[in-house]
Amino acid sequence: MLSGESTYSETAAVTPPTVMGGISIVGVRKAFGVTKALDGVNFHASVGEIHAVVGGNGSGKSTLAKVMSGVLPPDAGQVSVLGHSPSSPQEARAIGIGTVFQEVLVAEECSVVDNLFLGSDRLFAKSMPFKNKVAAAEALMLDLTGHEVDAGTLVGSLPLGIKQWITIGRALLWQPKVLILDESSAALDLDSTERLFAKIRQLRDQGVIIIIITHRIAELMLVSDKATVLRDGRDVGVLEKKDITEKNLLRLMTGKTPSSALSRSSTPEDRTGEVLLRTDRLRIWPRSPEITFGLHRGEIVGVAGLDGQGQSDFVRILAGVQKADQSHPTVANPAGGYAEIRGLADAATCGVSCVSGDRAREGIFANLSIYENLLLPMYRRRSKAGKLKLIHWGELTGAFDWEVERLSIKMGERTDRITSLSGGNQQKVMVGRAFAVNPNILILNDPARGIDITAKSDLYGHLVNFAALGKSVVYMSSEIEELIGLCSRVIVFRNGGIFDEFTGNSINPANILHAMFGQARGTYQDEPAEIAHEVDVADNVARGERDREIEGNFTLKSAAFADGARIPDRYAENNKVSPPLEWENPPKGTKSFALSVTDPDLPAEFNFPRAFAHWLLFDIPGSARRLPEGASPGGELPRGAKELNSDFVTFQIPGFGKGYGGPWPPDAAHRYVFTLYALKAESLDIAETADYAKFVSAVLPVTITTATLIGTYGPARRPLPGQ
Repeated sequence: MLSGESTYSETAAVTPPTVMGGISIVGVRKAFGVTKALDGVNFHASVGEIHAVVGGNGSGKSTLAKVMSGVLPPDAGQVSVLGHSPSSPQEARAIGIGTVFQEVLVAEECSVVDNLFLGSDRLFAKSMPFKNKVAAAEALMLDLTGHEVDAGTLVGSLPLGIKQWITIGRALLWQPKVLILDESSAALDLDSTERLFAKIRQLRDQGVIIIIITHRIAELMLVSDKATVLRDGRDVGVLEKKDITEKNLLRLMTGKTPSSALSRSSTPEDRTGEVLLRTDRLRIWPRSPEITFGLHRGEIVGVAGLDGQGQSDFVRILAGVQKADQSHPTVANPAGGYAEIRGLADAATCGVSCVSGDRAREGIFANLSIYENLLLPMYRRRSKAGKLKLIHWGELTGAFDWEVERLSIKMGERTDRITSLSGGNQQKVMVGRAFAVNPNILILNDPARGIDITAKSDLYGHLVNFAALGKSVVYMSSEIEELIGLCSRVIVFRNGGIFDEFTGNSINPANILHAMFGQARGTYQDEPAEIAHEVDVADNVARGERDREIEGNFTLKSAAFADGARIPDRYAENNKVSPPLEWENPPKGTKSFALSVTDPDLPAEFNFPRAFAHWLLFDIPGSARRLPEGASPGGELPRGAKELNSDFVTFQIPGFGKGYGGPWPPDAAHRYVFTLYALKAESLDIAETADYAKFVSAVLPVTITTATLIGTYGPARRPLPGQ
């Protein structure tokens, strides 16, 4: 019994019924040589259900997903998906099965639109005209990500999170009846994960069966209706929503009762030790804030931020994988002084080791064995016979066995290819490789991606022990929960710089989350005495003035209506008068503002792929704090401010041009979103004929943060002119 009232199965003896409208897996077996990936698995999911498949690394989760998707044929048992047994990916797609696999599968040298429609065309027949594909691709990416993505952009130039959205979008384009997501949130940040959850709830409510495979316990509890737990290729229990807890999941996954799910050793808190790694006025990107940072001996520093805010670039720069726009990291030299890291060779020489979360692209060597993948960096160090460089296999084998045992890597033969392992076990091999070279500093870029909760707990213990030896760790994670209780310090990135820093009891999810979204500004300053630069009195006074400017939140308001209230008639329909607006507490570094007023509730029959723009204004001086009533059209705008055409011009509604066009909803009450962008650029290069999409493309790359005000209006009292 769970909590004294509910029951669950701890045996695979129950056979689920076969149903035409759902998924039924009965006694399925699948082996790869002597390895039994699935050993008589039973599984059932119903229409309109979000069903999680949970288990440790190597428990058979991804194999089960591939069997349901027609990628792998079962050796034995019955598979029924919507009344069919798919025998190939093409057949699965025809049935209505969409699958997003664990690895981020994109063609790096192809465009976004080509990646989304991969496999949709035949040799001599196109699924739709290219122009329509582009429109559909950009509309879909806007819906999924919340911002414009140019469909012609080469995917290789995009961040990992956007690539993950592309793989998800590829599955959604086919309007699946069954959607299988195998670790699909692993490459997404917090905000993107929430958007994904909203999307799958929407699909569930439309009757789609959603199968999610994830190691993130918090996600399971938040979004799943049911959870089936696998252990060693067998189903060992099914949990209803109210019973999906960390304790119950771990009990089924391990067969033991955990005393503490993520028990961690005491967190190192001493920051008085030697600075092992530092940056002095480093810039990640051109015009991004300078970063002065010190990593102390015995310290574990967590790094967080929303996707694309520079934190991933920062840890890659520290590891020598990527170059900064300005300056280089330096590492303490045992002989005295500091040595620069200008590349991977420098990092290795300085005792810096790195683990990437993007194992397919930056981690594994797919054509090499497990043994070679784990020990490759040690070949040169463990060679003998002088210039002959003969590898000392005995020493290497001992190191291999040690890492495999302590990291609990589940595998067949050591000579098997790395790709024979589950994704989580591949990640463990990468972690083992980093530890095997005995580094002084570990740089971890989302290292727990794809690792089960038990393995995460083990990893945390290894890192704490590593730091206790006087070594140091930089740990970047897309999961806030990973940083709590592990790190002695957490730095949060925003717009390419350190936005806030937390230590001790201030390291909690609420503080970190607020900083990630720009809702709080700390007083980050970590300049060791040996690298502190001089600041004159005048600069200190100016800094104080700027700091006072950002006390409180950046807010936008109107004297004419409150946030969420109805917009007065005076500013709507054919009354071409913009409402008064004022704002306060812009962030430090703001050089100009831009403003958009949009309607996200356009009726479907308009067949318009984005929000309707009512007012687009940019190059508002950074000193401005208000727009008076009637500033547009034709009124008093701040000096230098420029306006673009509203979408009334796009729809060829007579009587409108550049500047403000008020609410005029034809069908019902609509929301009108006033968004003020604080920009780090003094002016923008936007053509006079640019539309909302081009406005956003120019504004977002230089946005520090935004403030919003929402009003409602409708339905309109009179029809649109010319309608």
